[in-house]
Amino acid sequence: MADLILLAAPAGAADASGQAGNSIWQWDHLTGDWNGDRKALEDKGVKFTLDYVSEVMDVASGGIRQGAAYEGRFDVNLDLDFEKMGLWQGGSAHVTLYQIHDLNDRNVAAEVGSLGDPSNIDAVPTTRLFTAWLQQTFADGSFVRLGQVSADEDFATSNSAGKLLNGAFGWPVLNASDMPSGGPAYPLATPGVVSGIYLKPQVVVRGGLFSGDPAGRDCQDDPQVCNFHGTTFSLTGGALLMAELAYELNPDGAADGPSVSYKLGGWYHTSTFADDRYGLSSSGDVVSRASPQAVGPIMHSGNWGVYALVDQTLFEGNGTKVGGFLRGQLAPSDRNLVAWGVDAGLAFTGLLPDRKDDTLTVGVSHSGISHAASGLDRDTAAETGTAYPIRSGETIFEVNYNFVAAPWWNIQPDFQYIVHPGGGAADDATGQAIPNALVVGVRSTIDF
Repeated sequence: MADLILLAAPAGAADASGQAGNSIWQWDHLTGDWNGDRKALEDKGVKFTLDYVSEVMDVASGGIRQGAAYEGRFDVNLDLDFEKMGLWQGGSAHVTLYQIHDLNDRNVAAEVGSLGDPSNIDAVPTTRLFTAWLQQTFADGSFVRLGQVSADEDFATSNSAGKLLNGAFGWPVLNASDMPSGGPAYPLATPGVVSGIYLKPQVVVRGGLFSGDPAGRDCQDDPQVCNFHGTTFSLTGGALLMAELAYELNPDGAADGPSVSYKLGGWYHTSTFADDRYGLSSSGDVVSRASPQAVGPIMHSGNWGVYALVDQTLFEGNGTKVGGFLRGQLAPSDRNLVAWGVDAGLAFTGLLPDRKDDTLTVGVSHSGISHAASGLDRDTAAETGTAYPIRSGETIFEVNYNFVAAPWWNIQPDFQYIVHPGGGAADDATGQAIPNALVVGVRSTIDF
């Protein structure tokens, strides 16, 4: 594992880094400044970063099966600033590559059986192109981005939730469950265009047009397997349109003072979607999809969802900063597994003396199963005469502590308790509802 590199790093190393006089524990990157070459490249418009994220997640109780899973990911990023390169003002390009791996094909989401993935780096092991785009930025900060893009980088994001590891606190479970192949979000980006127009310095309207299905045409397998290396560049499955109106003041907390983000957004998908409860018989009658008379589902034209988000500093003083977030989502019940969701939490930075950069984050996420999906469960129970579990919703509780060991190394012990995994779905092996799961883990992130 990449973490073993640390064993060979001398505490007083200096000259090779280009950061002479500083301990390695004060460097911005594990490999330092490359004798000044890193900064020289950035001054010329070329920025290269390499991170390694590794974690062990243990399903201590409940879920589908217990046990620990190791997952790791190398993140390779290349950013080009065309203005610094002497090309044109405001132009830039970006590429992200991932090398994703695990041990013994163990996957924490599969072990738990939850809708919200306990790990937001969890993905099918592969080497994958994620995003690759060109961008033009204007004087007021407005921008247009074209290429292979990801919606979860620009829409419905919360800075205060950023340290939490469960994927539910990033790309909403509602979106991941209701959009084809999970939508244009990690680990699957799609061809598209994203823009942001600043109406005022703190008011921005964002819009996005994405390919409708990142997995590609006629995918009958796991979408990540169908688009195994991120190079399918799918233009099939209709189109996804997203829009967001946001008021933002120091949204990433990079500057001193409070952070404020208020967002209202929504999405529309142009494809057709199967009804989650009702189908048609051979004679054209409307019947439950659980009925033996059903020959296919009723199809609906289009799909949509809306969301609202508040993320702001609640307290700042004496070296401590407290941020809070609240996000809600809605979607139609007849054609979606998840009809509504709510996420909330608090982030405490500098809570402990002499640990001003550490952050303790607590979060809760609830995903409400649609009436149609629950109704289908009741119909299935009635048709089979068995005590088939009726899905209602999934709730995730998470506590995470981000320990900043060095500017280039973060360590995160993490605790999650997942109530009604899968919304109360049945375990295929037992036919009973999947038990509540306790997940305990630790993540290491190293910036090379």
